[in-house]
Amino acid sequence: MSKKEVIEKIAFNVIQGRVESEDEGFDEGFQGQPGVVELVEEALKEETDPRTIVIDGLTKPMEIVGEKFEREEYLIPDMLASAECVGAAMDLLSPHLIKSGVESKGKFVICTVAGDLHDIGKNIVAIMLKGAGYEVLDLGADVPTARIIETVKKERPPFLGLSALLTTTMRIMGDIMEGLEREGLRNTVKVLIGGAPTSQGFARQIGADAHCKDAFEAIHTLKAMTA
Repeated sequence: MSKKEVIEKIAFNVIQGRVESEDEGFDEGFQGQPGVVELVEEALKEETDPRTIVIDGLTKPMEIVGEKFEREEYLIPDMLASAECVGAAMDLLSPHLIKSGVESKGKFVICTVAGDLHDIGKNIVAIMLKGAGYEVLDLGADVPTARIIETVKKERPPFLGLSALLTTTMRIMGDIMEGLEREGLRNTVKVLIGGAPTSQGFARQIGADAHCKDAFEAIHTLKAMTA
């Protein structure tokens, strides 16, 4: 296969949600054929520019996945499968991107707030951010406010992402914003929030910089912030 054909196959398999050859995919009949991991390894052996793999093989197909999700052709598990493809590919590509001199777009700390164990949406956002070139520090789920504040103080990230799926836990985001203000950190970091019960109105209410309904909007929001 030519380099272009390998990239096209990577993109196709991202849309199918096939990480490895044993995965079946969104459609039937692909089990046993090379998945994203095998194809990325082949592309690297052929000395394909890792930036091309990221842009054409990962980022563009994930935009298609996002469109399918918007049209309700894909459900959350389908989108998560595609995001896992991107995550696996980025694990392989990261050392090569560093060698190529590709600079990080900035550190992004992300977590689900205290009292909330839901992390699927947060995980998808984290994977997409890695694919978009951000250095992601994922603190996990049910993260105490004090730890979030301390991480911002220590790491000095330009971006902080907060997730919550419960109306009871989303209010913790307000406590975090107050903590950042109290510690003199608020003006050092852009805060993006997300999760089913949150909204643009709630973001304004607590003083966050943006509300993102999903991973794709998070990427677009960051592009606007850094333009």
